[in-house]
Amino acid sequence: MSGIQRSTTSSGIRLVSERMPEARSVTLGVWVGVGSRDEPDRLAGASHFLEHLLFKGTEGRSARELSQAVEARGGWMNAYTSREHTQYELRLPSDEVAFAVDVLTEVVGAPALRPDEVESERQVILEEIAMNDDDPDDTVHTLLVESLFPDHPLGRETLGSIETVEALERDDIAAFHTEHYVGGNVVVAACGPLEHEQLESMVGDWLADRPAPPELARAAPGTDPLPLVVQHRDTEQAHVAMAWRTMHQGDPDRFALSIANHILGGGTSSRLFEEVREARGLAYSVGSGRSLFSDAGVLSVSLGTSHGRIREALEVVDDVVADLRTSGPTQHELEVAQGYLCGTLLLSSEDTGNRTGRLGGIEIAGMELIPLDDVVERLRAVTLEDVGRVLDRVLSGPRTLAVVGPFTESDFSGAA
Repeated sequence: MSGIQRSTTSSGIRLVSERMPEARSVTLGVWVGVGSRDEPDRLAGASHFLEHLLFKGTEGRSARELSQAVEARGGWMNAYTSREHTQYELRLPSDEVAFAVDVLTEVVGAPALRPDEVESERQVILEEIAMNDDDPDDTVHTLLVESLFPDHPLGRETLGSIETVEALERDDIAAFHTEHYVGGNVVVAACGPLEHEQLESMVGDWLADRPAPPELARAAPGTDPLPLVVQHRDTEQAHVAMAWRTMHQGDPDRFALSIANHILGGGTSSRLFEEVREARGLAYSVGSGRSLFSDAGVLSVSLGTSHGRIREALEVVDDVVADLRTSGPTQHELEVAQGYLCGTLLLSSEDTGNRTGRLGGIEIAGMELIPLDDVVERLRAVTLEDVGRVLDRVLSGPRTLAVVGPFTESDFSGAA
């Protein structure tokens, strides 16, 4: 594959890089193959807690020294925790690649985890949970995923709960780091005007002193989704979200699902946007989205509307979904969706951060790395029949409805 090279270090770290000779920046990312679904119940939120703490500093550098060193070079550092992995990223001018590797490997591999910083960051995370709980739009999505995957770690909030975050001890977090942040569970990806041999040389035998990674006990969701969940709350708007389970991230139908999602509610030309917002004025924001995991997936629809119009909004959404499933998209809708998805993919590929994110995300998931041009070809090859088949495959399954507002479940007994 032109420009992309892969190798594995002596410690088991998978390296993947893409040379972009015209770029003026380099983006380096470290992916660790553990996320919120992999945590024992009592350690729920440990991955996210650890992500926060890694930026609090190492034995050799304080948090302030780290941020000042990065900013002094015009750089940008970030991280996030997902249900199946944790990612750390640093973007800098291209002549600072050695500094990027030095800083990111130190931050990820040797965090200080000072007790006082554990306590201060605990309060930050508790504030983050409180902030999300205060936002009914965040709350309705949390309720939706919990109900779509009941009694399963995929349905668990990545932040953890107030109870688990308060109970996490410094030694629990340190042990979690020792267990999971090991060579065989790490991917290092980079894009920019660098050679793969440079990356290999700079990463070297990092994490060579760590044990083999643990076997993750992941199991696909088995329990059926709950049809309805309502949180009674005095809100300005009614917040609504609904979802269906879909195929996993490696399923060949994922390309057709992306097309179907865009036609349904993925953009301003979508059916939901045109009917719910433009034609009816029922919502300021309405749309759909899809999230795919190693063994499951989600197709969701969400909107906010006035209390008195929620039933009308639900009826309109149900009609749009039913019509799309029954009649399928038009050829013009298919072409618009293909043009949008292919165009945005190619435009995003001009950015070293986006390309690094794609390389590392695919590698940590253990998926086939498909060249961008081939991804475009696969999207262009999706037919009306493909979209119709995927819509029927997904929408024939049970639907979960979540509502936050001044309502009770009895108000929606016929809508679930």
